[in-house]
Amino acid sequence: MKVGLSLHTSADADVAADARDAERLGFELVTVMDHLPGPRPSLETWTAMTWAAAATERIRVGSNVLGLPYRHPAVTAKMAETLNRLSRGRLILGLGGGGSNDEFRRFGLPVREPKDKVDAFEEALQITRALWSGVEVPFEGKHYRLEEAQISPRPDPPIPIWLGVYGKRSLTFVARYADGWLPSYRFAPPEKRREGQERIHRAAEEQGRDPNEIEYAYNVGVRVDERAEARPGMIAGPPQTVIDELAALGKDGVTFLVLWAAGDQSEQRERLASEVLPALR
Repeated sequence: MKVGLSLHTSADADVAADARDAERLGFELVTVMDHLPGPRPSLETWTAMTWAAAATERIRVGSNVLGLPYRHPAVTAKMAETLNRLSRGRLILGLGGGGSNDEFRRFGLPVREPKDKVDAFEEALQITRALWSGVEVPFEGKHYRLEEAQISPRPDPPIPIWLGVYGKRSLTFVARYADGWLPSYRFAPPEKRREGQERIHRAAEEQGRDPNEIEYAYNVGVRVDERAEARPGMIAGPPQTVIDELAALGKDGVTFLVLWAAGDQSEQRERLASEVLPALR
């Protein structure tokens, strides 16, 4: 099982140092969340990802996940190609339909009803895939319109898209447009995650696609601490307890864990790398 880490994005976080440390310790991926949280001092996602990529050499860098209303999908497609090229193919583009309408409203961003949100998300995925083909793209949708848009060069190597989605219709988009699924333990506990993966499997087979080609990632809160107790959305306890619960997720179909460490970040990275990762692998 592959294992990555979510980086803290508070304004005082040293994203470059944290990413280098994760690379040194053998993690395969670092991710950055995407919110504009108002008064809480924080870093902007794309800038933080670029900073992390520039500070490292091998570890992959991903968005976890970009909220659609924050950036126009055609612009995001170009940004992704550039960061992927400059990082020598290390970008994983995590995308989602967006969460809090209240947050979008405060920043003057599009606020959509649930059905329109899903429709706009599908249009964004269609636009992204079409632009990455390198051809001119006319697009006339309900939410987006392009007039013979084109980006060059094409992504090389291709950029994996992971979707952080939960709804029945949105899950079919994983099979149709994406390379991976990235739900969170907090919002999709193991039973719900399993149901979602089964739905993706069925949708992939209907598309004539091998469902085993899809990466099944999972955001999981974790703390390695002999005195810690598990709470909703988090696995915690001594190393063997953490190992057993994370390994159970692998047996249940998870192929890529993205760990959100609680507590002292440096200490938790070290403990995860030395006491948990070897057993998972």
